[in-house]
Amino acid sequence: MGIFDFLSGEFIDVIHWVDDTRDTMVWRFQREGHEIKYGAKLTVREGQSAVFVHEGQLADVFTPGLYMLETNNMPIMTTLQHWDHGFKSPFKSEIYFVNTTRFNNLKWGTKNPIMLRDPEFGPTRIRAFGTYTVRVKDPAKFLIEIVGTDGEFTMDEISYQIRNIIVQEFSRVIAGSGIPVLDMAANTADLGKLIAAEVSPVLDSYGLEMPEFYIENISLPPAVEAALDKRTSMGLAGDLGKFTQYSAAEAMTAAATNPSGGGGMGAGLGMGMGMAMAQQMGNMAAGQPSGPWGAPAPAATQPAASVAPPPPPPVEHVWHIAVEGQTSGPFSKAKLGRMATAGEITRETYVWTAGQDGWKRAEDVQELAQLFTILPPPPPGI
Repeated sequence: MGIFDFLSGEFIDVIHWVDDTRDTMVWRFQREGHEIKYGAKLTVREGQSAVFVHEGQLADVFTPGLYMLETNNMPIMTTLQHWDHGFKSPFKSEIYFVNTTRFNNLKWGTKNPIMLRDPEFGPTRIRAFGTYTVRVKDPAKFLIEIVGTDGEFTMDEISYQIRNIIVQEFSRVIAGSGIPVLDMAANTADLGKLIAAEVSPVLDSYGLEMPEFYIENISLPPAVEAALDKRTSMGLAGDLGKFTQYSAAEAMTAAATNPSGGGGMGAGLGMGMGMAMAQQMGNMAAGQPSGPWGAPAPAATQPAASVAPPPPPPVEHVWHIAVEGQTSGPFSKAKLGRMATAGEITRETYVWTAGQDGWKRAEDVQELAQLFTILPPPPPGI
C-alpha cells in the first residue's frame, strides 16, 4: 500500500448506502481491510436499518438517523472493545445495511394441481396464483437466520422459499375450508387473510412479515372447465326447440356466405338443410314423428294409437242360506234382497259364501246387513 493510500485510509469515514437496484435486501459496506475508524459518520436513511457486526458478534442495530461511531453512542461496542480509556485507532468491524421497505408484486403459484373434495363436483383438482408483499421486520434476526455473511443479498435468493411456504399453507387451508369451487371466487379476500395468517409465524422466525397477500385466480382443470361450460350453455339455451332452430339458422347463414359452396347452389342447399333440421327438431319437440328431411312420417308408418282393454268385471258373491236345518242356494245379492222383502229370510237367517269363515247371521255380514235397513215407502192412499 502506498503512502497516499494509507493516508486516505486514515481519514474519517462517511458510511452510507444508496440503493437503486429495487431488489437488494442486504448490502455490506465495503471498506479496505474492514477497518472502520473511531468517530466515523454513519448515515441511515428512511427505509433502512444498519446492523453493526464486530468480530462475528452482532453489536448493534441502527435505525434511520445520523450517528458518530464513538463510545457515547455505542455502549455495546464499548463493552466489546473496552473503549472507556479513549482508544482512538481504527477497529475491524462490518456494517450491513438492511432494506426495510416493502418488496411488492412478488409472484406465487401452485406448480402442481391441488387435490380437494368439492361438495358439488366431488374429488377435483384446482390451480391458483397471485401476488404478495414482504418486508424485513427484524433486521438482526433476518441477518442471523437468512443472510449470514453474504455481502449482497437479493429478494430472488429467498422468494423461492417463501413461495414454497405459501403453496403449502394454501393447499392445507383450501382443502379444509369446505368452500365449493364455484364460490371460491367470491371468497378470495377471506381466503387470502387466512393464508397470510398461517404463513406469518414462519416468516416471523426469519425476521420477515407479509403485509399483503392476494389470490388472483383459482382455476379448474381444462376437462372440468369444458364440462362446466357445456352445462352453462345448456342452462342459457332454455327451450331446446328454439335453440335448435337458432343453431340451424346460424348454419344456414354460414353456408350461404361460404364462397366454396358453389354460390347460389350452396346457399340453397344450406337453406334447405337448415329448414329441414329446424322442422325435424320442432316435430321431435312436439312429439310428432318425422320422415326424411323433416317431413311428417306417412300414415302407414305412424304407430297406431293403442287402446287399453277394459278391466275384467268384478266377481259377484253368491250366498247359501240355512233355514230349519236345510240349506239352499246359491243366491245372488239381488235375489236375497227380494227374499228379504218377501219375508223369506230375516236378520237371523244364517248365510255362507266362498271364503267366509263358517256360517253367520245375515245381519252380521256387512254386505247383506243393508238389505234389512231399507224400508219400503208407505203404500199409496195413506
